[in-house]
This record gives sequence, C-alpha cells and structure tokens, in this order.
Amino acid sequence: QVHPVESGGGLVQAGQSLRLSCAASETITTINVMFWYRQPPGKERELVGGITSDGIVNYARSMKGRCTISRDTSENLMYLDLNGLKPEDTAVYYCRAFHGAGRDYWGKGTLVTISS
Repeated sequence: QVHPVESGGGLVQAGQSLRLSCAASETITTINVMFWYRQPPGKERELVGGITSDGIVNYARSMKGRCTISRDTSENLMYLDLNGLKPEDTAVYYCRAFHGAGRDYWGKGTLVTISS
C-alpha cells in the first residue's frame, strides 16, 4: 500500500467543524510534502495546503484562516481541520503524498457534504 488513505468525511451542517485524516504509507517525516486538495462537484480539483517533511505548513490563499493542517508523526497521520463549514465547502477531499520525482501518490478521497 503506497497510496495514502483519507478518512473522516461525512455529512455535517453549515457552521460546524470537521477533522479529516490522511494515513501515510511510510514514515511521514520522510515524505517531501503531503498535500490536501479538494474537488467540489462539477469543478476542478484545487489545492488546500500542505505540510513538508520538516513540518512547515502552507495554505492556498483561498483557504487561509479557514482550515488547519497538522500531523501526528507517531501515527504517520496528517490532519485537515475545517472550521465554519459552508455549503460551498462540499467536495471530495484528497490527500497527496509527494515523495519525489516518480513517487507521487494520491488517495481515493473522502466526501464532505455540508448541509445548509
């Protein structure tokens, strides 16, 4: 199993928070960058943000202040905490593990649906 595995999606009401998890296939501190992306229905996949092997986090401009990316190095898990969810946050959320050239793996995604 080289692909990361997402979990935590579901149906939540607008205004609530949700934590998504991404289980890495290897020691997370050895993975160059792990990313979160999302793809709303009928739209292109977009970057949410990522965390480097050194633990440096960056966010897409549109997501700054709306979510938090973190990790648990003892469990090799990356998290995405979504706050103040809105119906337009409805999307499939994907994890991507970029190890380097030729080793770039995506998860299958987890669906988050926000009801108004």
